[in-house]
Amino acid sequence: MTSALALFRDGRRTLRQGPEALAQRQRERLAAMVDFARSRSPYYRELYRSLPERVEDPALLPVTRKPNLMAHFDDWVTDPEVTIDRVQAFIADPRRAGERFLGRYLVTTTSGTTGHRGLFLLDDRAAAVVRALSLRAAGRTLTPMVTARLLAHRGRSAHIVATGGHLAAYSVIIRTRAAGRLPARGSRVLSVHSPLPELVDQLNRQRPVFLAGYATVIALLAGEQLAGRLRISPAVVSLLAEGVSDRDHERIRSAFGAHLINTYGCNESLALAYGCPFGWLHVHSDWLILEPVDADHRPTPPGQESLSVLLTSLCRWAQPILRYDLGDSVLLRPDACPCGDPLPAIRVRGRAADLLSFPRGDGGTVRIVPMAFETLLERIPGIDLFQIVQTAPTCLRVRLRSAAAADADQLWTAVRKEMAGLLTAHGAGQVSVERAHEPPEQSPGGKYRVVIPWS
Repeated sequence: MTSALALFRDGRRTLRQGPEALAQRQRERLAAMVDFARSRSPYYRELYRSLPERVEDPALLPVTRKPNLMAHFDDWVTDPEVTIDRVQAFIADPRRAGERFLGRYLVTTTSGTTGHRGLFLLDDRAAAVVRALSLRAAGRTLTPMVTARLLAHRGRSAHIVATGGHLAAYSVIIRTRAAGRLPARGSRVLSVHSPLPELVDQLNRQRPVFLAGYATVIALLAGEQLAGRLRISPAVVSLLAEGVSDRDHERIRSAFGAHLINTYGCNESLALAYGCPFGWLHVHSDWLILEPVDADHRPTPPGQESLSVLLTSLCRWAQPILRYDLGDSVLLRPDACPCGDPLPAIRVRGRAADLLSFPRGDGGTVRIVPMAFETLLERIPGIDLFQIVQTAPTCLRVRLRSAAAADADQLWTAVRKEMAGLLTAHGAGQVSVERAHEPPEQSPGGKYRVVIPWS
């Protein structure tokens, strides 16, 4: 297997050769991945039976979606030893997060933000590519001065993520620690479910030089820093997964005075793009393809916001991700980015998460990030689909669709108990949690918003 360092060096040479070399590498890897999927995945063998022998244009491929792939999981995967029953038995134990399934795969689950839970496998070859792309992002975003400060403090870090299950960020951190690439002694993993005062206290004691977390959580912490309750001076603040408004981006920068790193990733492709000083995200186009599209999956012109984007990963061998409807709205820059990076530049419009705000009895406000609710309900077995709607400042309405074998009343009792506990822990115990009789509803674009704030 090629090492991450060798892949990093190869990618650096390709970037130096310019856009045509990038495009050629993309075409070669697409053709190889389609061939691999056809030969190893029964699902793709049937789906691609009428396609040309060699495919170098992703537009020739039919669109795939998470619900359909999950419904055909055993035929989708390329390893016959992997079955959905075995994977589900593995993830049923949250203590196994970060362990190697069958001794060779990292298993991650989605938080259900598109309405359907996904199970994803990362093999060692794909993990090496992810590490190489992370090295690329660090090399193109970190200055020598910032790097020196990180090294001087031995990379003392704090990572604020959803814990207690097999969600990607948490599982990757646990796996990275086990492999010795992240020192357990100098790094701390903090739970996004923790009340804000607890997070502030933990961070004040840890004093991280590297702070990473979901963008909405970091935005909340920026307010605490500006108010003087949080007193840390990180060299780097890394914003994970979600979008963040320009206003919050500037607020975070001014609050911490740190080097900001924006990254764009998902379970289907842990490293999609990285940010530049001009506010754009540069796509790793030698290892993946992003196609902005409209409602009919027709190309959206550069400079216009798409309804969705189709993802083709060129390094997901265990579960080929080919022309996969990711659901995010993106805008592709029509010209060269002024930062000089040759990789395509995009802005993501469809992943900015809205905070849920609740009034306190003393006149203040409690703010909770949607991820806290999403990951909480993901841990409850028997939920097929859910949606939380804030119908009033102090009322949450929960729409549930239970799995076929689940008892709906018992499921609701568990949901109400968990949500009430979370609200109470955050000082919002007065908020009522109602059971909806209507099912979760889709937006006009076909996606589910799992958490819908009061407007």
